[in-house]
Amino acid sequence: MNHSIKGHLVFVLHAHLPFVRHPGYDTPFIEENWLNEAILETYIPLIRVFRNLKKESVRFRITMSFTPTLSQMLVDPYLQNQFRKYIKNLISLANHETKRTKSDPHLHYLATRYLEHFLDTESIFEESNGDLTKLFLPFIESGELEAMTSPATHAFLPFYDSEKSVFRSQLKNGRRTFRRIWGRDPKGIWLSECGYTESLEEELDREGFRYFFVDTHGITHASPRPKFGVYAPVEVGYGVFAFGRDPESSKQVWSSIDGYPGDFRYREYYRDIGHDLPWEDISPYLHSNGIRINTSIKYYRITGKTGDKAYYHPDWAMEACGNHAEDFLRNRIKQAEHLFATNKQPSVVVSPYDAELYGHWWYEGPQFIEFLFKKIHFNQNTIQLSHPLEAARVLPRIQSVEMKMSSWGENGYGDVWLNETNDWIYPLIHDLSIRMHKRVHEFGSGTETQIRILKQMGRELLLLQSSDWAFIMKTGTMVEYAVRRTNVHTNLFLTLEAMLTGPIDLTILEAAEAENNAFPDIRPEDFR
Repeated sequence: MNHSIKGHLVFVLHAHLPFVRHPGYDTPFIEENWLNEAILETYIPLIRVFRNLKKESVRFRITMSFTPTLSQMLVDPYLQNQFRKYIKNLISLANHETKRTKSDPHLHYLATRYLEHFLDTESIFEESNGDLTKLFLPFIESGELEAMTSPATHAFLPFYDSEKSVFRSQLKNGRRTFRRIWGRDPKGIWLSECGYTESLEEELDREGFRYFFVDTHGITHASPRPKFGVYAPVEVGYGVFAFGRDPESSKQVWSSIDGYPGDFRYREYYRDIGHDLPWEDISPYLHSNGIRINTSIKYYRITGKTGDKAYYHPDWAMEACGNHAEDFLRNRIKQAEHLFATNKQPSVVVSPYDAELYGHWWYEGPQFIEFLFKKIHFNQNTIQLSHPLEAARVLPRIQSVEMKMSSWGENGYGDVWLNETNDWIYPLIHDLSIRMHKRVHEFGSGTETQIRILKQMGRELLLLQSSDWAFIMKTGTMVEYAVRRTNVHTNLFLTLEAMLTGPIDLTILEAAEAENNAFPDIRPEDFR
């Protein structure tokens, strides 16, 4: 142990997208662009950052969750080909923009940068024939990146405390999918929406998970009250550790009032040429069935709090990135020194964020991470980047506590995922979960076709349980799609269930297996 270290920074990115895969439809599903945008703006930029750090021999540690739905989409040949079409279209658009903007030197400069950026992205994507998991794996194997899983479809587990088969099926398929795609068992798990409820630790232990994360109040409201607050993990039973979110470092980035991404020098997310250009100029590149959508080409910076926006200057944004990385580090050093003086042991500061904040919402976010990690490596020796269990091992003592239900998000107790906009979905989910449990007991030793039907019923049920549909209904964006997904999975489940005792329509079964092909190694006994 380095005795000069006064604190450990556990920097966590939660990478998640719901399972969106719609082959064979005449009308395009623009929701498939969620994955395309994340690959372009977050995942490949993070790979660039990790490579730059490695090239410059910078020691770093970062922890990332890759949810099972995201992991499966990253290795899916159909979705990989969808990204190929997407990036080739952006390259064509950027080529067009370099010609259209020739009369404006600054816009032409930005258009040229976008063209170079898209070409480089395509090149990196094709290094592994489109499988980005292979590009993250070297950093996992060398120890810089620790990867976690999550419940299978990012279900909000506290709402299913009365039906433990949901816990088991979500956790088993979360771990199994991670093992199949990433080639190893995960040590930790990102509980969807940081949703914890009592007795969950026993289920986590059964699947071999050793740690998870909760929001601040999940730790501070524990019994007995933890002596070190969120600045040390706690043991919650069965040798499972909970790590609490540090509110101070989170606020510096997340705050809508004074968080870093709101700096006026950064790129403005909401000014995209997909919305700004005349329809006749942009429509050939949208492929969105007549709907204006983002293209990832944005020429303006935040500028101020009004609608008037000035041109984006990448060098100004990089200066802001450096300033903010320096500020973040300075605050972590002060924090670590204060906590060490108070607690007489190194602090563990957990800074978790949605991965898509870095690059997608905050375009310069990946560069912020690179600057920050370099400054931590070269400019100080007070704090150290660590993975969760690395930090836990060096602490002289860890307190055992009992925790109550909590989550992150508005109000911290699940209000986002259960309210008047989405409460109608939960009677459906509970009813179908109970029916699945019953049908597995009845037909778990049935014919080969019945087992096949049970497996697809399980896939539909897991996809129905995704917290994303409730979240979308609450936020009011793409609500029609979320309602459609809820209804489709419900109706397919019921149709398949009827086949267990009635006529079997192989056309329906095969179509469901082809479109909703998640969890190829699912087992009926997962739902017992």
